[in-house]
Amino acid sequence: MIITIDGPAGTGKSTAARLLAARLGFDVLDTGAMYRAVALAVLRKQASPDDETALQSLLRDLRIRVDGPRVWLNDEEVTEAIREPAVSQAASRVAAVPAVRRFLMELQRAAGRNRNIITEGRDQGTVVFPQAEVKFFLTATPAERAERRRRELATRGIFRRTEEILAEQEERDRRDSNRSMAPLIPAPDAILIDTTSRTVDEVVSLMEEHVRSWHDR
Repeated sequence: MIITIDGPAGTGKSTAARLLAARLGFDVLDTGAMYRAVALAVLRKQASPDDETALQSLLRDLRIRVDGPRVWLNDEEVTEAIREPAVSQAASRVAAVPAVRRFLMELQRAAGRNRNIITEGRDQGTVVFPQAEVKFFLTATPAERAERRRRELATRGIFRRTEEILAEQEERDRRDSNRSMAPLIPAPDAILIDTTSRTVDEVVSLMEEHVRSWHDR
């Protein structure tokens, strides 16, 4: 069974995916981490995140592996490195490049074969796994999303003003929603959940209810 969770940054996709997977006994695939790994490789090569020709060359030498919350780029674990703000911004730019999306889509589909999996990202229910049995799309107000990001960064010793994060978030949303390939939109059959005023447990319980209801049909 495949369950997809899509939505913009700061809506709680990663946390919900991890907790829902624990309740259901499913594996988890964080596809955003895969884009961040490509972005990290691009930044290290000092290449342009928008240069498709350069990215196609770089992709030929990349090996990306995601195992739960841990991420490897070639033979190096980069779980912490890919969470830096500069990588987050570059990830949104490389995600707009069709060659990158095609490369990672194949890895994501391979990861979903013959497994019970919850996969979270921005195009999982629309492009990568349109056949998924249950699809969710999480939303939250821009202010709430920015504040969550500020708190998350602070736990890692990175202190940013909410206003700065909000401006970057708006730019990333614009890029994600307007790219030509796999824009950030809900699948027609996705279940929309606004997480703004819900606790994490309330969100996960609601999702679990939908999944078990589908399974019991």
